[in-house]
Amino acid sequence: MIALIQRVSEANVVVEGEVVGAIKGGLLVLLGVEQGDTETHADKLLHKVRGYRIFSDEAGKMNLNVEQTGGSLLVVSQFTLAADTKKGMRPSFSGGAHPSEAERLYDYFVEQARAGGLNTETGRFAADMKVSLVNDGPVTFWLQV
Repeated sequence: MIALIQRVSEANVVVEGEVVGAIKGGLLVLLGVEQGDTETHADKLLHKVRGYRIFSDEAGKMNLNVEQTGGSLLVVSQFTLAADTKKGMRPSFSGGAHPSEAERLYDYFVEQARAGGLNTETGRFAADMKVSLVNDGPVTFWLQV
């Protein structure tokens, strides 16, 4: 399971002209599910996302996590993160989870984030989404478990 996280001052997702998810500050989480991923992978990745210290403290050092800043998550499914780009000029998606399994684990990740008290917004799984963000920093990290 992969999360590309971006520290944002704001972000939103639009589907067919409608805003389906929006946050003011926190993390945009682009979430990719690979073959073989399980709830255990989702739990480990969520633990990492929640605890990753990429927000500035009073001294300007990256010492705070999203929870410590009162930030939110905007979780967007992104199967392209599971692409194999090592050879050729076209990505291979054979390593990605079957769509039904990917959706199940995406939903599980979101449910666990919400159950843990994080304000969590989402995109719409498998939709044609328009994602807008203001990357704060810019700060972007690739997390994988």
